[in-house]
Formats: sequence, structure tokens, C-alpha cells
Amino acid sequence: MSEFILELYSEEIPPNLQINARNNLYEKIKSSLIEENLKFGYLNAFSSPTRLTILLKDFSDKIEIPSKEIRGPKVGVMEDIVNNFLNAHNSSRKDLMEKQSNKGNYYYIKTNRKEVQTSEILKKIVVNSIASIKWKKSMRWADTDLLWGRPLRSILSIYNTKTLAFNYGHLKATDYTQIEKDLDIKVKKVVNFKDYQKLLSNNNIIIDHKDREKKIIKKFESFYKDKNFKNYYDVKLLKEVTNIVEDPQVLLIDFDKKYLELPKEIIISTLQNHQRYFPIFNKKDEITNFFLVVANKKDTNNIIKDGNKRVVEARLSDAKFFWDKDKSKNLIKQIGKLKDVKFYEGLGSIYNKTQRLRKLSGVLADEFNLNKEKAEVAASICKSDLCSDLVNEYPDLQGLMGKYFALSQGFEDDVSNALSDHYLPLGNNSVTSKKPISYVLAIADKIDTLVAFFLINEKPTSSKDPFALRRSAIGLLRTVIDNKLNLKLRNLISYNIRLLEEQGVKNINDNSENEILDFLKERMKNILKDKNIKNDIIEASINSYFSDNYFDLYKKNILMNKYINKEVGINAISSYKRAFNIVESAKENLLGKPDAVLFRKDEEKHLFEKLNEIRKSLTVTDQDKDYEKLLISLSEIKIFTDKFFDNVIVNDDNNDIKNNRLELLKMFCNIFNNFINFSKLEGIS
Repeated sequence: MSEFILELYSEEIPPNLQINARNNLYEKIKSSLIEENLKFGYLNAFSSPTRLTILLKDFSDKIEIPSKEIRGPKVGVMEDIVNNFLNAHNSSRKDLMEKQSNKGNYYYIKTNRKEVQTSEILKKIVVNSIASIKWKKSMRWADTDLLWGRPLRSILSIYNTKTLAFNYGHLKATDYTQIEKDLDIKVKKVVNFKDYQKLLSNNNIIIDHKDREKKIIKKFESFYKDKNFKNYYDVKLLKEVTNIVEDPQVLLIDFDKKYLELPKEIIISTLQNHQRYFPIFNKKDEITNFFLVVANKKDTNNIIKDGNKRVVEARLSDAKFFWDKDKSKNLIKQIGKLKDVKFYEGLGSIYNKTQRLRKLSGVLADEFNLNKEKAEVAASICKSDLCSDLVNEYPDLQGLMGKYFALSQGFEDDVSNALSDHYLPLGNNSVTSKKPISYVLAIADKIDTLVAFFLINEKPTSSKDPFALRRSAIGLLRTVIDNKLNLKLRNLISYNIRLLEEQGVKNINDNSENEILDFLKERMKNILKDKNIKNDIIEASINSYFSDNYFDLYKKNILMNKYINKEVGINAISSYKRAFNIVESAKENLLGKPDAVLFRKDEEKHLFEKLNEIRKSLTVTDQDKDYEKLLISLSEIKIFTDKFFDNVIVNDDNNDIKNNRLELLKMFCNIFNNFINFSKLEGIS
């Protein structure tokens, strides 16, 4: 069977661009092969910093293209249109057929079965696939017009040991690859993939990224076992490092133990974020003074090891200097310096923001019966670490350093923890703030960010969200839900708007309050989908929800999803469906306000009494509502509706009685829709 190799050799491509390009190329070639009806046994994509490689095996040298019918223009159109259709498919008038379809009478042609050389199809697929790679950033090579993630130097294309020739931009596909060593570039001929792999291996290049990753992990685990370290490494960093080396060599390096006095996050950030090194922990999960470096060549004379050790100790020395200096700076006294730190154009300074947060946190503390003074202190100093040299050097440690500074200055634990925890959640899978002072400040911070940017009309668009407002909204909702907070947000948003206006922020969006609540509703859909709530339940709950208590909305969705296919849900939906269909077909302007005086049957009275009983349970405060009990009550009403429909004729000859019965059924629908809009559920209408 046949074999095809494609190699795209370029300047070094950064890890994320490389991974994206590798996946893009693989998926495009795979889908194109399927589309062209080319069956194959094996397809894979490999990459190194300078190479993107495709290997295709076990396919036929010829492709059979079956006969098929192609629909053309409608019968009766202008002759030119028909001729253009025929020319496009290399056909003549004698090939035309007329066929009747549900959309009218159309011309058709039938293509002949034919065989095509696979090599010709591959050329088309490869060129289109290379062109389809989506780069976040592209570069040109010299004065050419070819755009690529990094300048593209050569293309290797071999089909069954021979060159599959094609042009891409200024480059011509050949049967040789380039090997760069010590700034010297050599051209090497390739016959097949086995030859290609051997050539690269002889030059210390592992083309398969998965093999490089396995080699790194194996060496990591060997060190961990020998030194009795915890078997842990950052998976994301491993993926990145795997794609910046061609021949990974793992080095175990240490630094001076005196730096272990620093908060571990500083050490981790220094090693992991700044240097792409792997910190090492002992079995007690304590950070050690050892770390792992993945180099791109063997370190025979410890030159790489000694150099990396000097770099790390120099950075840790700077960090220790900043730490010793910054932790003694009184956080309260740093608040005034925040006046010089701009929040955003038109929104004042970070100092202005902290003053708003202090007031918002005070309101929330009162709402949840918490220590108001603690909440206000935490809010006042929550951004003070922005004035420190340490955060300036390590911006990823904002909040965490504030926590450590606060602890060293004697602030209480819950206040100190709030300084770091109020930034949570950091991502979709991150934990949320769970301690009371922390979640109060987290809610205040996220609300203020949303309100501030909506007020000056800097809202997200369908394609852009430069201020991560979607993330703030989801973080806000998750914090409320995870802590089971019955919090109505409209009043808080309104108060936040007033605070901004009092600080001189120009309100250029009069509808910001409603827009924020709608924005939160849309984000709520994402949260509910992540919980595997059925789409019709989400639509039924959100589209009819006019409150601003999102934990309330969440509870309804969870319960409805739990019971929808059980007896409780089935009975509730069945009862609603009968009433809804009658009300809809009546085409009357109904309010849902029946007159008990006009009841003529006991079944009307009993249904009315049961509905009033349920309605009373809807009027209690949010924290006292038992939605599970309420849903069960909606299910149990089926007994009353069955008796009603069995014994009561809605379309009574007396118009007053008829309309009153319709009003009763409308009342029934209104009460159900107060839970969620049952009319939006699948199978209702």
C-alpha cells in the first residue's frame, strides 16, 4: 500500500501556534480525504519547533469517483444560466435531464463513474490544507508574499519514494529536508518515512511530540523516585516545554535553601511562569530547593545547569529584596497611593474603585448578617498590593501578595484571605470564594467591574471581550450559586451606579441596569449547560424569569431537570398541557382571575382552592421557598385537573360560565409559569 510524507520546515514556531497548526493541518487533511472518498489506514501529524509533518499510509493509488446526479437551475430560466451550469461541469445539452422535486422542475446532469490518480487529489488536498491553517500571527519570508506563522523555508513532499511536486507561494515541494546544526544548514534527501525518522534521530531530533513528552515524563518520574519527591508536574507547562525542544534532556538543579523562606508562590512563579522550569515538592506537599529544567541538548560540562542555577538565584534574590521591603509597608497607608493607579479611562483610579468596594461590601455584609467592619477593611486594602515592587515584578501574584502582607502585619485571617480569594474563580474549573468576607468582596468586585464598564458603554461584543466581562459575570454567578446566596442584584447594581455617578463617572448608557441583568441571564445559560440541564428547561426558566435572584433560578433548573422524566415531572407537564392547549385555542384576552361566584361544579371549586394553596407558597420569601415541595404540589394537582376535565365542560352554553372557566385555566397556567414557563418545554404545544 502507498505512503505519503509532508514536512513543512520553518523558523521556530512558538508552542501554542505550533500545537494549533498541527491540529488544524491534521483535521483539514483528514476531512478532505473523507470528502474525496480516499480511504486510508493511517494518518498522523507530528511537530517539532521547526517542523510540521504529516504521515499518510495504506491507501490506494487510484480513487474511484462514483456517478452522481447534480442539480442545476430551474427549468425555464435564461439560456445563459443553463449554459454556465453545463460549462462548469464539462457537460453538453444532451446530458441535461428534467426532474420534478417538491420545490419545482429542475435540470439535472449525471456524471460518469471515473478513476482518478490519488497523487493528483493529494496535491489539491495538501495545498488547500496548508493554506487553511489559521495563525494568530503571521510573518513573511524576505520579500515574498507568503504568510506563515514563522517564515517557511522548505516543503518536503514524498509519494511512494518519489517527489509529489507542487508549488506553494515561492516554494516548490522537493524530496529533501533541511538539518540545522551549529548554525550550519545541510540539505538531506529523504526516500520514505523510515528513512526520514532515522535521519532526524541521527541528528538528535525526535519528530513525534508524544515521544518527546513520554521521554520527559519518564525522566521526571525517575528523579522523583530517586529523591523521594512528590510525583507532580504542571501538565500545561509540560505541553509547552515539549513543543520548544527537539531532543529533551532533563536536568535536576538546586538553589540556596535560604530562599525557601519566601512564600512558595513567589518561588513557583519564578520557576514556572518566568523560566518554564518545574518546581519540586516533597511528599508533604512542601516546596523544595530543587527544580527540573528541560534542555534541548546534553549538558556534558554542567554549563547549562550552572547557568540556570545562577539565573534562578538572581531572580529569587531580587524577589527576597522586594519581599523584605514590601511586607513592612502598612497596607492602610498604601491606599492613598492607589490614587495614582488608573483603573480605566473615564472610570477614575483604583482608589476610587476601592472606595466603591468598601461601600458595596458594607451593604452585602448587612444583607448576610456578617461583620461589617471586617468586610469594609478588606475592601479598603484589597488592591493595596498593587503599589508593591513585588507585584510589579510578579503581576500574576496580585492578591496573593496582599494576603501575605496582611498576615505579616497582623490582620485577621478572614480579612487577609479575602485579599486573595476575592479574585476567584480564576477560570471555568477554578474554585470560588467560600469564606463569608471573601465572597462578599468577590461579589462586590465583580459587580463593580460589570457596572463600571456597562455604564460607559464598553460592553462585550459577539467577537470581543477585552475586559473579560463574561468571565466576571460567570464568576459572580458561580460565587452566588456555590454559596447558596439568596441575593437580589438589581438594587446592588442600582446602588453601584449611584456610587460611580457620585465619583463623577459620566453615565452614557441609561439602560445599563437592565442590560447587566440580561447579560447575567445569558451567562446563566452557560452555567446551566455545564450542569447538563436540558436546553428546553433552560429556555423555559430563563426566558420567563424576571427576578434578579440567580440562585433561585438555579434551584428551579436543577429540580426540573431532576424530575422531568419522573412521575412528578410527567404529571405536572401533562396537567399543564391540557390546560394550556384549551387556553391557547380560546383566543381570548384572559387574565387568570376567575370569579368564585360563577363556579357551578365542585371540581371547579376544588381546583380553585388547590391553586390558591399553591399560590400562597409562592409568596413566601426566597430563602423560605421549598421548590422541591412546590414542584411536587404542581404534580399532585393532576388529580384535580383530571376530575375537572372529566366532569366540567369548559365551553358552556352560558358565555359568563365559559369565560370564567377559561379564566380558571389561565390562572392555572399562570401559577405553573411562575415556577418556569411550562409552555416552552418540549412536547407542550
